[in-house]
Amino acid sequence: MNYSEAVAYIEETPKFTTKNKLSHTKECLERLGHPEKKFKVIHVAGTNGKGSTCAFLTSVFREAGYSCGLFTSPHLVVINERFQINEKNIDDDTFLKAFEKVKTLADQLVAEGNYHPTYFEMLFLMGMVIFADAGVDYVMLETGLGGRLDATTAVENPIACVITSISFDHMQYLGNTIAEIASEKAGIIVPGVPVIYDGNDPEAAQVIRRQAEELGSPFYEVKKTDSQILRNTKAGIDFSVDNAYYENTVFSIPFIAGYQVMNASLVLKTAEVLKDTVKLPKEAVLKGLKETRWQGRMETILPGVIVDGAHNEDGVEKFVETAEHFQKNHPLTLLFSAVDDKDYTDMIHTVLGRIKFRHVVVTQVGGYRKVPSEQLAEIFRQEGCESAESCEDVETAFKKALDLKGEDGMLFCVGSLYLVGEIKAILQREQ
Repeated sequence: MNYSEAVAYIEETPKFTTKNKLSHTKECLERLGHPEKKFKVIHVAGTNGKGSTCAFLTSVFREAGYSCGLFTSPHLVVINERFQINEKNIDDDTFLKAFEKVKTLADQLVAEGNYHPTYFEMLFLMGMVIFADAGVDYVMLETGLGGRLDATTAVENPIACVITSISFDHMQYLGNTIAEIASEKAGIIVPGVPVIYDGNDPEAAQVIRRQAEELGSPFYEVKKTDSQILRNTKAGIDFSVDNAYYENTVFSIPFIAGYQVMNASLVLKTAEVLKDTVKLPKEAVLKGLKETRWQGRMETILPGVIVDGAHNEDGVEKFVETAEHFQKNHPLTLLFSAVDDKDYTDMIHTVLGRIKFRHVVVTQVGGYRKVPSEQLAEIFRQEGCESAESCEDVETAFKKALDLKGEDGMLFCVGSLYLVGEIKAILQREQ
């Protein structure tokens, strides 16, 4: 197979397999020679903020001189984004080599009358092979869905577990209450391994704390009140933390969304917790945070142009908080789209309830999951935004929104990771 055929095979995988037991994933790792034991892992779960937290961790560890792998999902433009080595996507040859190794195993399992690895398992197993072959020191490992039964939990010996904010998403799989969802996320906790977690939701925090206590795992709670935003501009955020270890240090992050301070604070606490086992000089932590790059989450892609994949209740709330801050000084334009398994009516209601946009452009994304742009535009009109323009083609919609933004304005492109991915692809083609 060539690279394109390998990607097509992986994309077809859901059609001929179902979710496997965690024991199956562990068996696959064993038959691959336990690649996951050739590096150290920080395992990250949560509803929102997992990818950003992994990116912060990777940047900090890189500044400290370590070689790092990063496994995240989903991808925005190309599947290789899911595997980064030292903050760069792997090349096609590396992807293909790992795929062939995992595909050989899958063929053997099927020939034995056994199971076939799932889509996510295929990618996870490939990631472990890729990072082992590259000889990295550390891997930042983002869970896919949940935690307790997630394929990534087959890694049994992380050096730390991090749990980011927990909110309602994927309830059909994870539960209908915050406590139930938190219980699934807390499934990544390993006996005796420190867990650093977002403690802002009392119900979720209680579940995580209880799980850590039962497993004898040291636990460290981080809350919004532990940090103070000193400055928030279009260039990023400066903040401090109430922490004796970091004393009076002022940290900077290149993101405009206030919630990224919480993700960065989780990383600061993780670095502090690991200080006796991992050499992470404070200068490396400071520089690592400042130079972190992460796609699609309140990412500034052009001057005054921000893309955000917010697509669940908590993500939309955090987008609104950011937009509220900037609408005080800048007229805002919105480019919006959503897919049909999200509560886009409620999303639109929430956004328009608190943000006044100078212009709104609506488009459609997501293939078979798309919601027609005119249908979305009509919801905007029903919510009182009579000027919403419908534009089926994303590239045309993006260019229209850019024109409408104006010299003094800001453009937010929001509602779906598909939208973010298509915009990123447009910009790549124009480079």
